[in-house]
Order: sequence, then C-alpha cells, then structure tokens
Amino acid sequence: MADKEKQLPIFRHLIEKGCLKQKVYRNTFQTLRLFKEIFRELTEEYNSMDKSCEDDIAFEYKEKSEFEIELKFAGDVLIFLMHTNVFEFPRDHFIQQNSYIKEDPDRSFSGMISIYNFLSDSLKYRRVNDIGYLIGRIFINKDNHFYIDGKKELRLFPNNFADMKMDEEKAREIIRSSIRYTIDFDLLTPPYNKVKEASVGEIIFARDTMSLKTGKRLGFKFQGDAEGRGEE
Repeated sequence: MADKEKQLPIFRHLIEKGCLKQKVYRNTFQTLRLFKEIFRELTEEYNSMDKSCEDDIAFEYKEKSEFEIELKFAGDVLIFLMHTNVFEFPRDHFIQQNSYIKEDPDRSFSGMISIYNFLSDSLKYRRVNDIGYLIGRIFINKDNHFYIDGKKELRLFPNNFADMKMDEEKAREIIRSSIRYTIDFDLLTPPYNKVKEASVGEIIFARDTMSLKTGKRLGFKFQGDAEGRGEE
C-alpha cells in the first residue's frame, strides 16, 4: 500500500504533463487547419480576379500531408510545416521573463509551425542541393496564444505572448506578410568566383539531376540571414 501511495504523485505528474502537451498539440493543429482554410480562400479569390499579365502567374495551394501545406505563387513556394512535438522555451529566453509566463509556467510549452521559402523549380525538378530559407516560426501554447520569431516582416505583432491570441484575422496577416516577404526576396546571382569552375562529373551529374545548387542568397552573407531573435 505504501509503495502505491508513493507512485501516485508520479502518475498525477504524468497525467498533468500529458494533458498539457495534448492541449498544446490540438491548438497547434487547429492553427494549421486555419491556415489551410485561408490558403483555399486566397486561391479562390486569386483565380476569380482579372489579371492584366499575358502569362499565367500561378497561385495555388496543396495539402502535402496532415502536417504540411504548400502555397505556390509565381516562382516561389511557401511551406507551412507543423512539428508534431511540443517544446518549451529555454530558461534564458526573454519569453521566460514575461509576467504572463511567470504567472503560469505551463504557458511556455508551445507547438511550432515553421514557414519555409523555396524556389518552385527546386521542388519541381527535385534539385536536392538547392537551398530554402526558414523565414519564421509560430509558437502556440495551451491558451491558444502565440509568439513569432524570424524575419522582421513576420514580426508584425508585439512580442507579448499575453495579448497575442490566434484567430482568423491574425492568421491571415501572418500569411499575407509571408507572401509579401517572399515576393520581395529576390533571386540574386552568386559571385562569379564561387561558380567559375565545375568538374566534368558535376556537369554530367547536373545534366541528369539539375543539381547545380541554387538559392536566393547563395554565395552571399547578409545581415538578413543573421541567426536568432532580431533578424532583419
């Protein structure tokens, strides 16, 4: 009997932590479903409008899996990818100093949806060496509040977990900002000295697989690719 009483706190802790993480997971999954619905609506809006361009400029979305959606427009693809696990912010992260978190430490546990930008040709031609860019991460907690880190164009909301609750309006603005950033993030030629030599093997392989490495900022290092909070 005594041993069973000792085990009870462990079981209670297991149940409490498990329920917390399941709630965070459900909120994050619901946010991804909200993004899917907005993608669908935007695609319908785009296809119904008059376009002055002679060429057909693509704007379409695909549900790649339960946890991944793609939005293709012109020569770019945005990938919204939900991680299936739940994370906690590190102890030294500034979020942990927020009174909202200090009042209830469980609020720091979050699901994560990452937003990547790839060239559509990279995926179309399966150019496995091409480079994509993580432009933002959305963290959603048990209260359905969220925090975004990444490029400054996506840090459109105050870094205040307490006030930022996910809803359709905010989800739309996140998507619009991601699209605007991607449209203005242009493909630049790499420095000549980086690509002036190629082996016979590289050219033969490139013929077969379209494998010459391509990325919007390949060969350049610029301030906007700085890591961590405060990216520009």
